[in-house]
Amino acid sequence: MTTPTPLTYRDAGVDIDAGDALVERIKPAARRTLRPEVLAGIGGFGALFELARKYTEPVLVSGTDGVGTKLRLAFEWQRHDGVGQDLVAMSVNDILVQGAEPLFFLDYFACGHLDVDTAARVVEGIARGCELAGCALIGGETAEMPSMYPAGEYDLAGFAVGVVEKAHIISGRSIRPGDVVLGIASSGAHSNGYSLIRKIIERSGATPDTRIAGVPLADAVMASTHIYVKSLLALIQTLGGQGVKGMAHITGGGLTGNIPRILPAQVTAVIEKSAWPLPPLFQWLQGEGQVADDEMHRVFNCGIGMVVIVAEAEAGVAMQLLAAAGEKVFAIGRIAARKEGQAQTIVV
Repeated sequence: MTTPTPLTYRDAGVDIDAGDALVERIKPAARRTLRPEVLAGIGGFGALFELARKYTEPVLVSGTDGVGTKLRLAFEWQRHDGVGQDLVAMSVNDILVQGAEPLFFLDYFACGHLDVDTAARVVEGIARGCELAGCALIGGETAEMPSMYPAGEYDLAGFAVGVVEKAHIISGRSIRPGDVVLGIASSGAHSNGYSLIRKIIERSGATPDTRIAGVPLADAVMASTHIYVKSLLALIQTLGGQGVKGMAHITGGGLTGNIPRILPAQVTAVIEKSAWPLPPLFQWLQGEGQVADDEMHRVFNCGIGMVVIVAEAEAGVAMQLLAAAGEKVFAIGRIAARKEGQAQTIVV
């Protein structure tokens, strides 16, 4: 009787050595993101983070998200460098809107077969996003699961934790008619609407090299999500108190789906689409897909990645501060008293 050959985990499709190699490769990138409060980061069973004692009533704010079907294009076009920043941005921008400073971030990278070079490119992008957000990449998980994912594919999830003083939570409750709606420019489609984007690309017959206003389609579509943390935290600190009344991260649901999330029931935001230029990418998507305006505004950010609502008296100063911080900012609308049956955000 023949003795069966001893099996190893590698025979089953899991390469422990590759996982160890990835951890060692990404440690320098993770170290660049560390904050003084990190007591123990990547490598342990749990990461340790000491909350600074400067807070009187600290409130932790958490968020989690992924990159969505933008990853399909990353696989097809081999554009793995930017999706890590997308992952960070989707969570840190979300917790930012309540006034929270992002403290630390954890990632989850799942694949069928671990390609160390590809995974390292992704995680280095995550570290870059953490640097832009000022938060520590404190830990994560790499899961190699044979037969769960097709060759060359992976999935991502991210988790951010931030802190805000309880008295300084931005809730939107103080928003009143007459307040000004400011829009801060996006860097592209960010990480939303990509199922429709891929459908439009397929139907148009476009290739990664197709030019949109002189820019290759792949560059325009795969541009990393902008991270607004440092400029908006500086704005909040400068205006003080309740100077920033509300903020909305324009993600899935677009302008008309996200702004209502921060508005009191008795008001509506009237957005003027002529107040900012529709970027060439969105012009191309709308034209090639014959997408109606209403659909554009509820699927895409249309060039506005973050909305900030301030009192009319603060609008000029807020715009100057944001511009000085490197942001492109537009006064895109006003808050009005809501009429019976009226939507909470309308685009005119």
